[in-house]
Amino acid sequence: MEAATARRAPTEGGPGHWTALIDDIVAGTWVNPETGKAVTTPYRSIVIEDSLDGREAALVGSLGLSGQLAVVADEATYEAMGRRVAQALRGLGPVETVVLDHPHADEAQLAELKDKLGGAESVIAVGSGTINDIVKFVTAQDGRKYGVFGTAASMNGYTSTTASITLQSGLKISRPAQAPQGVFIDLTVNAAAPRRLAAAGFGDCLCRSVAQVDMWLSHRLWGTRYTKAPFLIQEADEAKLNARAAALGEGDRDATGYLQRVLTLCGLGVSFTGVSNHGSMGEHQISHYIDCFAGERHPGTLHGQQVGVASLTMARLQQRILARETPPTLRPTRIDEADMARRMGPVIAAQCLAEHRKKALDESSAARMNALLRETWPALRRELLDFAIPHGKMREMLAATHGATTAAELGLDPAFYREAVRHAREMRNRYSMLDLADDSGLMDEFLEGEG
Repeated sequence: MEAATARRAPTEGGPGHWTALIDDIVAGTWVNPETGKAVTTPYRSIVIEDSLDGREAALVGSLGLSGQLAVVADEATYEAMGRRVAQALRGLGPVETVVLDHPHADEAQLAELKDKLGGAESVIAVGSGTINDIVKFVTAQDGRKYGVFGTAASMNGYTSTTASITLQSGLKISRPAQAPQGVFIDLTVNAAAPRRLAAAGFGDCLCRSVAQVDMWLSHRLWGTRYTKAPFLIQEADEAKLNARAAALGEGDRDATGYLQRVLTLCGLGVSFTGVSNHGSMGEHQISHYIDCFAGERHPGTLHGQQVGVASLTMARLQQRILARETPPTLRPTRIDEADMARRMGPVIAAQCLAEHRKKALDESSAARMNALLRETWPALRRELLDFAIPHGKMREMLAATHGATTAAELGLDPAFYREAVRHAREMRNRYSMLDLADDSGLMDEFLEGEG
């Protein structure tokens, strides 16, 4: 089977034309080379410029939003940009300002925001991860349109059509939401955000190589869908971003621009493929496990910070296994339901167990998988290594952004982090190198060096 080697995107962005290629995708003129058809996305406008000061009303006005507007921010993002946006939008009509106190993307916060939005007919979010997620989810439920002014390059969710929400049970999941009508990025504001936010965004981008390895591994062993277009559109900008990791760590505006391009393109890939696998595989499962089960042990780190460390873990694991001349030998998956209930609680354990069973191996499927691995291992190794960035290089780049590179640097108990790596595979039905390592008995030795 031919390896899915990505080709360089035909149009590249940079200073002065940050939305090159992005404009083509939004306009529906970019042709997906896999399908030969132009892609369609639900966005009306994506604007990334060095400064948007003085253009806020014109940008929102171009979206055709009607009636009373509500501007939603938290205390920090209101000071960073929210006050400025709210004042500018009063030229369009009545504006209500909603400033949330340390919001969390959970069901209680969703209900609170719905009440606070009252009679607003359209909503403008001013913020990053949590603010964008809760606004996009609440407005999707009642059909109100929304737009977002991003204040930090901390995640790829501005152009995503899903929202990460924590259920009452404590399980964090991605739920269908809606796309913003407009995404507006002022790079001067974004570059001035706290450094840990950019490091988190870089961590979210750093996972590309390990996610691609996992996605292709799953495709080859299970026949799951693999699509190369999301990797294709990011390729040129990923290289430019990686070359500027140190500058990003110093708040450089151009480096922030490349980071926002890669984050935006990753989200666009979700919108036209309908799947997020190209940016969320084993490494994200580790981060989700931390968020769901750390409890009081959680150090308050951002999702992207955790993904960065988890991506280094996945790179070490993948490269250790791919260094083998012979393939691992798989055995039937061991599922300890009592232990899952102890660690997760009975409600979440039942939800995760249903997902975990979908990819669990029995005697027959393990034998079939082992035969396939023996037949394809030399070619499969080459294919997967083509996607990989060496672990040492990944660590060097993440450190240059001032991002944490170990669980200890995150402030996580190393023993709990090893638990997260071991059991993250239980979180969802996406096959990754975590599954292959655990089912082949290689996980125990690997975990001795983690944390």
